[in-house]
Amino acid sequence: MSLSAMQVENLIRQWIPMAEAMDLKVERIDNGHARIRIPFNNKNKRPGGTVSGPVLMAAADTAMYAAILGAVGEVAMVVTSNLNINFMQRPGQVDIIAEGKILKLGKRLAYCEVDIFTSASAELAAHVTGSYALPPELSSQATLGTS
Repeated sequence: MSLSAMQVENLIRQWIPMAEAMDLKVERIDNGHARIRIPFNNKNKRPGGTVSGPVLMAAADTAMYAAILGAVGEVAMVVTSNLNINFMQRPGQVDIIAEGKILKLGKRLAYCEVDIFTSASAELAAHVTGSYALPPELSSQATLGTS
C-alpha cells in the first residue's frame, strides 16, 4: 500500500509532535523516494548563524521515515536502527531540503540514503545513510520490493 505525500505528512505530524513544531513539510513521495522540507526558523540556529546539526539529522531521519511509509503504508513502528551523517558544508539561514531513497527494503530492515541541501544551493550540505527496523507484521507482506 503506498501513501501520498499529504498522507505521510499528516501521519508524521500525528505520531511525532516535534514535526509540527519544526513545520515539517513532505513535498513528494514517489516509488521509494521522499522529499521533505524544514523551513528556516531562528529556533533551529546554532552559534555562528547556521542551521544546527540536530535539525539536519532530524531532516535525514524524517526523509527515510517518509520514504518507507510511502512504500509500506500506515505502519508507525518502523524505527531508526542506524544513522550515519557526514556534514559537507554549513547550510546558512535557509530552508533545509532532504531527499531520501530506499536502497533496499527487506523483511526486517530497510536501507536508505539521504542527500541534504538547502533552498539556496544544490550543493550537498550533508550526506546520510541509515537503516530502519521493520515490525514483524511487515515480513509477511509479499510486496516490499522497490524499483
